[in-house]
Amino acid sequence: MNTSDTHNQRMANMTFASVYPMYLAKVEKKGRTKEELDAVIEWLTGFDTKKQAKLIADKVTFETFFKQATLHPNASLITGMICGYRIEEIENPLTQQVRYLDKLVDELAKGRKMEKILRS
Repeated sequence: MNTSDTHNQRMANMTFASVYPMYLAKVEKKGRTKEELDAVIEWLTGFDTKKQAKLIADKVTFETFFKQATLHPNASLITGMICGYRIEEIENPLTQQVRYLDKLVDELAKGRKMEKILRS
């Protein structure tokens, strides 16, 4: 699936710090914890809690965030629809990576077991 250049640029320039509180509110509203959210982010990116906090404090863009990340080898197993896009069909690598993260947060909020979310 092709996303527009404007959409891809907007995703690249969005800061992780601006989105993280929304992720946290979403999962906590559904009874999940900050620790679970951080574990999901760490699984996808390799960033532990300290590194995540530093990236938030530095207000890095998603472009910088994912350039520094080491994506989990099983990240390509994240499939399905998110925000009207089929993840596995998104052609822009950065936009696809952001949508991977969105999908994992959605699965966490929907009460999926951690083993399933982390593609174990």
